[in-house]
Amino acid sequence: MSRVYNFSAGPAVLPEEVLREAADEMLDYRGSGMSVMEMSHRSKTYDRIIKEAEQDLRDLMNIPDNYKVLFLQGGASQQFAMIPMNLMKNRKAGYIVTGQWAKKAYQEAQIYGEAIKLASSEDKTFSYIPDCSDLDIPEDVDYVYICENNTIYGTKYKELPNTKGHTLVADVSSCFLSEPVDVSRYGVIYGGVQKNIGPAGVVIVIIREDLITEDTLPGTPTMLKYKIHADNDSLYNTPPAYGIYICGKVFQWLKKMGGLSVMKERNEEKAKILYDFLDQSKLFHGTVVPKDRSLMNVPFVTGNEELDAKFVKEATAAGFVNLKGHRTVGGMRASIYNAMPKEGVEKLVAFMKKFEEENA
Repeated sequence: MSRVYNFSAGPAVLPEEVLREAADEMLDYRGSGMSVMEMSHRSKTYDRIIKEAEQDLRDLMNIPDNYKVLFLQGGASQQFAMIPMNLMKNRKAGYIVTGQWAKKAYQEAQIYGEAIKLASSEDKTFSYIPDCSDLDIPEDVDYVYICENNTIYGTKYKELPNTKGHTLVADVSSCFLSEPVDVSRYGVIYGGVQKNIGPAGVVIVIIREDLITEDTLPGTPTMLKYKIHADNDSLYNTPPAYGIYICGKVFQWLKKMGGLSVMKERNEEKAKILYDFLDQSKLFHGTVVPKDRSLMNVPFVTGNEELDAKFVKEATAAGFVNLKGHRTVGGMRASIYNAMPKEGVEKLVAFMKKFEEENA
């Protein structure tokens, strides 16, 4: 069977050449006589894999020297607890709620201290990003938290909030490495890799060194202390070794493609093809305020649930898979991450045109 166009929100499409390379190395990684899956994480060979992966990520994102890169487990959702456990010194933090994941992080933070909802777009089903240029932020909050790209609702911050001097913490799971980013504007920038970087099971945390301290909330488990992982170069316990190896291959692929500014141009070009069609279509329409649209996740609907279901079924049969919207919003969603080729988006739009003609 030939490969499908996979529009899944995550685990998501990976670059084909990365998968082929991994397949070639599956039984024998570079003359070691074994797979990376079978290799000790304490071996010299694996140490080189993880160190090269970190260096390539630092190169791609221009990560300043005073930031640590941690390869952790537990997904982005475990960070919802780890962040307050490590950063909530005054037991107070501000959250901007622009979708389900930001909301879950906000709810989790309430276990550890006072979480203040600084702004929210829940009043319009998270279809926009609130104005964050002049928020009322209490002086004693430890940090301001955002989810930068909202996978379910298809919104993206085009400008970072004015945190008025407070540390910014951002979940970038679904826009990770999709465009250049100024890491120095964040205290913590983190994301699960299963959308834009690698297989599920790894979360990457980029954290400014002054935020890594012994001073965590009482009862914080050893495994949930940033300092433990930073001091041990992400090798305190057995890491998700194979997942990190694949991430490293994707970093090398991104470098070969020309880096993040090239990816941004490619992603803008792909998204424009789809949004331009949605804006003139009589049948399909996007659900997000145009200025806040994500380049990565594009939700759309026909306005008729039966027609939506028919479209998803016929699209799947035609080789365009995982287009069903998240269960909380329905409709459709095309996730067009870095590894989705432009032709995948062009062919999807051609299929949508045909469907529209047949079902107008």
